[in-house]
Amino acid sequence: MISVLFVCLGNICRSPMAEAMFRDLIKREGLENQIKVDSAGTGSWHVGEPPHHGTRRILDQYKISYEGLKARQIKDKDFEDYQYIIVMDDSNLKDVKRLSGSKNVFISRLLDLVPHLENKNVPDPYYTGNFEETYNLVLAGCQSLLEKIKKDHGL
Repeated sequence: MISVLFVCLGNICRSPMAEAMFRDLIKREGLENQIKVDSAGTGSWHVGEPPHHGTRRILDQYKISYEGLKARQIKDKDFEDYQYIIVMDDSNLKDVKRLSGSKNVFISRLLDLVPHLENKNVPDPYYTGNFEETYNLVLAGCQSLLEKIKKDHGL
């Protein structure tokens, strides 16, 4: 089973949005039995909470399910359980690389997979309030990630 973990700061805005959107994409392609998806945050402030109301609103708008999503913090075992750890910005990248130690896992910013974008950080809508911008960037990143995984694994 191919495994993907999306990571942001608090796991209530960007990474659960990416998790829900990626699940939707793989379901549309009939790959839900080949790819597992989860999300986590580098911080513990929101552990156990559902996605932010702005994230829920934008996902509802696009008819993407976020059922069952609850915030959690990244843990050591994630570096063994997930082949792809996809972060939302430079700060997340630095924190996740530090936590990973010498584990052999693919760690990347989501927008590193979208070559035509200059800014490789997904803005945090918790602070910007712009959930539409975040949605569009996350969608582009998730589509590129799915193409990479399909190529990497011959799907």
